[in-house]
Amino acid sequence: MNKVNSTAIKCLARLSVLPLIIQGCNAQEQQKPNFVFFLIDDMGYSDVGCFGSDYYETPNIDRLASQGMKFTSAYAASTLSSPTRSSILTGKYPGRLHITHAIPIQGYKRLEKGTATPLKDADYVMNLPLEEVTIAEALKPAGYATISIGKWHVCDEEAYFPEYQGFDRNVGGNGHGNTENYFYPYHNKWRMAPDYPWIEWNTLPDGKPGEYITDRLTEEAVKFIEENKERPFFLYLPHYAVHTPIQAIDSIIHKYEAKPADTIKGHTKPGYAAMIESVDISMGVIMKKLEELGLDDNTVVIFTSDNGGHGRWTSNWPWRGNKGNFYEGGIRVPLIIKWPGKAKAGSVCDVPVISTDFYPTMLEMANLDLMPEQHMDGLSLAPLLKNSGSLNRSDLYWHFPNYTGTGHPDPSGPLSVIRHENWKLIENFEDGSLELYDLENDPKESINLADQKPELAAELRNMLVQWRNETRVQMPEVNPDYIKK
Repeated sequence: MNKVNSTAIKCLARLSVLPLIIQGCNAQEQQKPNFVFFLIDDMGYSDVGCFGSDYYETPNIDRLASQGMKFTSAYAASTLSSPTRSSILTGKYPGRLHITHAIPIQGYKRLEKGTATPLKDADYVMNLPLEEVTIAEALKPAGYATISIGKWHVCDEEAYFPEYQGFDRNVGGNGHGNTENYFYPYHNKWRMAPDYPWIEWNTLPDGKPGEYITDRLTEEAVKFIEENKERPFFLYLPHYAVHTPIQAIDSIIHKYEAKPADTIKGHTKPGYAAMIESVDISMGVIMKKLEELGLDDNTVVIFTSDNGGHGRWTSNWPWRGNKGNFYEGGIRVPLIIKWPGKAKAGSVCDVPVISTDFYPTMLEMANLDLMPEQHMDGLSLAPLLKNSGSLNRSDLYWHFPNYTGTGHPDPSGPLSVIRHENWKLIENFEDGSLELYDLENDPKESINLADQKPELAAELRNMLVQWRNETRVQMPEVNPDYIKK
């Protein structure tokens, strides 16, 4: 799709919701808050001090928790990057969007004829549709300056980059899931299939030798804040860290090499720990700049991860699982929200929340009308943050009709998941088997109760089927070429 056509489609999409957005703008009666959305890539639940780590050092993130609300049952909408990021931007479940897998490399693999799996990977969308009204587009008519700095990863084609999805500027974002190097030059390269030519794409072509990308993205964020200190802004900062390759600043690595590892919690890798510390330093630099400019009392800061930590590099203690599967360790993530004057400093919330909730939460924080036709799978967290009410929701859903190709040592196959109150059901599509866990009494998902509670398992499965029908998710098909080994 060329840029002219993509822009035309986007304009038509905006017109359909413009009256609602304008109505929201006219309803404002208070100063609009700034937003800093600090999204980490592949950071595990306990990779932060205030979430249980004694090895990784995160004083600035811990300080943020002391200033805001910490959510202990926060979930990513997927165990992989692209689906979760799409849900954050749109307020919709990945299954509803049909963006259920990482883009683009795994998607091209599905085009190859395979015999290794009983089911064929379900087809999925490779570009976040321009018709979707992103949270950036919803904020812009209210006067917000918007920028995306870092990993984008919700598209395959350039016509779907941040600048075509409501962001005034895009720094370092493209279709890639990672940067090839954390030190300049940051080249990315990929190809559609083994017999295709390599395509090179430099994440940030104007860097300086030795520059570390986490630091560079932080510098760009500080510039943006300084340039827009007189107007409301939305700073979307999806760091490439702590995704592979594991590359960090030597002096910080040496610090962790000299420090006893935490083998009980599985936090043992100095290079990974150093990457986390650089992320924490980034948070500290940004928070300091907000304070220097007198903006901290009117800036909402959201800190979270797009999925669980990678099993080769960290542990998602105390949960079972990791990135690439749908046990708690693959989808339960750290979340902190600082809402000055509204959320009680140092508070903790254990109500289950999910990535789709950020969109309506930010609209309500900005005193804008909600757009339920857009963020149809999300709820505003404002009542929880203000301790003024609860969420009218008992169920959360996940849908993954694909094979992850990751998730060491336990990658996921096609499945759907429901969390209903404190019960969690996993339906595996390959053989129809069910896994039922009592998260209240068995948070580590060690005892499958599906056979002991068949009626409850059947009821939850029926709820899953009904939800799949309502959201029109895509489903995998039987692979006629499968050869059982």
